[in-house]
Amino acid sequence: MTKYEVIIYWSKEDDAYIAEVPQFAGCAAHGDSHEEALATLRMP
Repeated sequence: MTKYEVIIYWSKEDDAYIAEVPQFAGCAAHGDSHEEALATLRMP
C-alpha cells in the first residue's frame, strides 16, 4: 500500500477545510470538518 502526505487546513475564503495531496497537482477536496475533507479526497 502506497502512502501519501495529506495537508488539511482551514480556508477562510472557502469557509471549509481543505485536504490537499502535494504529490498530485490539483488533488484536493473540501468539507465542513477535517474528517469530511479527508473522506471526500480521491486519489488519481
